[in-house]
Amino acid sequence: MTRASLDKDPRDVAAMFDDVAERYDVTNDVLSLGQDRLWRRAVRQAVDAQPGERVLDIAAGTGTSSEPFADRGVHVVPADFSLGMLRVGKKRRDDLGFTAADAMKLPFADESFDVVTMSFGLRNVADMDAALREFARVTRPGGRLVVCEFSQPVNRPFRKVYVEYLMEALPRVARRVSSNPESYVYLAESIQAWPDQRALASRVAEAGWGEVAWRNLSGGIVALHRAAKPA
Repeated sequence: MTRASLDKDPRDVAAMFDDVAERYDVTNDVLSLGQDRLWRRAVRQAVDAQPGERVLDIAAGTGTSSEPFADRGVHVVPADFSLGMLRVGKKRRDDLGFTAADAMKLPFADESFDVVTMSFGLRNVADMDAALREFARVTRPGGRLVVCEFSQPVNRPFRKVYVEYLMEALPRVARRVSSNPESYVYLAESIQAWPDQRALASRVAEAGWGEVAWRNLSGGIVALHRAAKPA
């Protein structure tokens, strides 16, 4: 799967991430120029999980985003539909409950979690609206949603430079550091095709979430959307 305009068949997307699993975290660090660490920190702060709470970290990949929660005594479930990602994560942290899961049909009971969080995964789901409704189903009333995803830079001149980096420099760098550089061509195209901040907020609200708000990170390269499930 190399074109963002194609239907996102879950099997194709899972296979793509299986191929890049071993070097996924290192590649992301290089391609984001280290910004991914700042984005992960912002997610942790927005989630604000307390010891004893249950957090679903969907599209957790190798579990890098889940580890800080577990280390603070939070019950976190790292879930992903890429078995390759889960295997790599389990090698590093076998104490975490890595779970195979499709965001559109989660294998969890209603109102199982206090928080659902997803970082850089919603863009790869075949039906975003179905996934957002599923997130609401497994969240308790009053629980929280935090979605971190690529977005649109708010400064027009910077946006032009950013798009040129995505389409030209990013694939070239990926060929040097990734085991599957074509997947990063898909990444670049899918970012461009993704809704902007306001449009994504509207989709979150339409899925039944309330108190929807967003915060721009790195000038809008990434947006952090937050919401709450009505009590």
